[in-house]
Parts: sequence; structure tokens; C-alpha cells
Amino acid sequence: MKNMNVWILGLVSFFTDMGTYMVTPLIPIILASSGPMIIGIIDGLSESLASLLKFYSGRHSDRRKNRKGLAVFGYGLSGAGRICLIFSSSWLCVFLWKLIDRTGKGIRTAPRDALISDSGGKDHQGKMFGLHQMMDMLGASLGIGAAYFILKLAGNQNYQDVFLFSLIPVMIGWLMLMGVKEKKVIQIKNARLPKQKLNWKLLNPNVKTFLLIVLLFTIVNSSNSFLLLRAADLGVSAENVLLLYLLFHLTASTFSYISGVFSDRFGRRDILTAGYALYGLVYFGFGRVHSVLGLIVLFTLYGLYSAFTKGVEKALVTDLSEEEQKGTALGFYAMITGIGLFPASLLTGWIWQSFGPEISFYLNGVVALFASFLLFKVLSVNGKKGWMIN
Repeated sequence: MKNMNVWILGLVSFFTDMGTYMVTPLIPIILASSGPMIIGIIDGLSESLASLLKFYSGRHSDRRKNRKGLAVFGYGLSGAGRICLIFSSSWLCVFLWKLIDRTGKGIRTAPRDALISDSGGKDHQGKMFGLHQMMDMLGASLGIGAAYFILKLAGNQNYQDVFLFSLIPVMIGWLMLMGVKEKKVIQIKNARLPKQKLNWKLLNPNVKTFLLIVLLFTIVNSSNSFLLLRAADLGVSAENVLLLYLLFHLTASTFSYISGVFSDRFGRRDILTAGYALYGLVYFGFGRVHSVLGLIVLFTLYGLYSAFTKGVEKALVTDLSEEEQKGTALGFYAMITGIGLFPASLLTGWIWQSFGPEISFYLNGVVALFASFLLFKVLSVNGKKGWMIN
């Protein structure tokens, strides 16, 4: 049943991301006339405000042992927010959708990841998170492909058709979530639970050190919208921008499971630091690219970066944390990566608008390479499966 939970949660993310990514790559194209600053504010602020919920939902799932209930509510809220897009008429409606959608993600992410960790077994964390990331990215790929064909059939004009059809896979994913089985923990009646505080001291030193490095990297890990905007600025049509984003997700989906299995067997440090370094090099490339062929190469490499990092980061957080603090640690991780997106996107948008896209990409690349070096230096192995910070 535990492995069945992993597959069900993978399918839930598959269908949810299919619906989400029928919409997401169209947003920067719709908002292009509003400028990169507006895109940065919408993406960054909605992610950062919602990210506070990621800690509280993770902490709450540790205290109340009701991970599934939080996941069901979070996925449902994201689906309901899609209505704002269907009837959108301005960037304010897009911002409202983004805020509701990310709030739902903030509520569901840490409890869902804790469910995956609980179901995976101590020696297979990378494999389980890699499998989930693969399903996540595969769903996103099909969503982008579906949006491409809908736009082709609609004459490349009617985005509302895409928004409407995107509700179908989101609802399928939400209904599948009901099949997840969570181990019931008996609570002592009238027992006092620890207060749910945003307390950094709850984490052990190894987790805190790793999360500080993640925060440094996240501050320059700006929204993917800027990559899509860069492609559009270079003259790529809306439907071909979708194909580039599809290439990114297909690459990430193909290699996510493999990188998770490799991290279980050979260690997480080398794969994760390589992913951070690859991000830095890709951003240097986006600063210099001037051809469609160059964009194809860069979006492919960007997919490899995602495969090397997303699932492996979560697996490493669970490696470093105590069993009873797993949801809290994953909540802090999700919160930090969400909060960092606001300054990252705002800074990228401001530098882009003030000094040009090349400078913004170069700056992000330099900091990412430094974070990669820092992670490699401080992370070491204590025994076969024990990770620690130097």
C-alpha cells in the first residue's frame, strides 16, 4: 500500500500539472505588454505570500498527523482558482488566479512530500522523489502539448479555450487523491500539542545549514517566465515558445527518476552541485543566445538542471532531518524556495528593465555557481547512508 501511495500521488501531480501547464507558459506571453517588472511582481509576490503556508501546513501535518486532509484541500483550492483565469480581463485577474493557485500549492506541498517520504522507505528517498518529479514533469509536458494543439485549432487567438479545458485534468487529479491511504495515528484525548510556531530552532543544524545554501541559490532562481519572455523577445512565436517549454519538461521528466536512483546509490552531493552549476551555465547562455538552435540547447540543459535538483533536494532534506520533524523540515524547505522567488523575480525584472536581459542573466549565473561551490564544500558523507554538514 505504501508504494501504491507513491504511484497515486505521482498520478495526482501528473494530472494537476497537466492542467497547470496548459496555462502557465501562456501567462508571460499575455503579460508581455505589461513589462518584465509586472511579470516579476506577479510571479514573485504570489509565490512568496503563499510560501508562508508551506511551513505551517508541514508543521501542522507533523502535529495533527493529517497529511492527506491538507493535501486534498490544497489541490482543491488550486482547481477552484482556475475560474479567475477563465473570466480574466486584465493582469489583476491573472494575479488573483496566481495567488489562489499558489496558496493551494503552499497548503498541499509539504504534507504531500511527507506522505511520499513516509511511503518510500529510508533507503529509497531519492528514488521515490525522483519518480514523483518524473510524473510531475511528464504531466506538465502533456499539458503544454495540449495547449499547443488547442491554440492551433483555435487559430492561435483564443486563450480562454485553453483555460477552460485545463480544468478537466485538475479535477481528475483531485479525485484520484481520495485513493491515498494514510496511516492513522491515535492521539491521546485532550493531549496538548506543541504550538505551531515559525521557529528556526525546530530544525537540527545540518538541515539549517543546507537550507541556507538553498536560500542563496533561490534568491537568483527567478521565475521561468523570464526564460519564456526571452524566447519571445528573440522573435519566437507563441506556439513555438510552448514547444521550447515542452522540451524543457520532457527532458526533466526523462532524467528525474534516473537522477533520484543515482543519488540513492552514489550520493546526493555530486548530482545536486552539478545541477546548481548547470543552472549557472544555462543562465550565462540565456544572456548570450541569439538563435533558435541556441534556445533549443539551453531549454534542454535547463531540463537537466531540474532533473538533477528538485527531487534530490527534497530527499536530502529528509536525510538530514529527524523522523518526527520531517514535515516541518520539508515545510521550511518549501517556504524558503517560495519566499526566495519574490526577490529573485523582482531583481531579475528590475535589472532586465533597467540594464537589459543579458546583465540579469549573467548576475543570476554567477551567484548560482557560487552556491554550487559552497554546497560541494560543506556537504559530506558520514557512513554509507548518513549525510552531514562539515
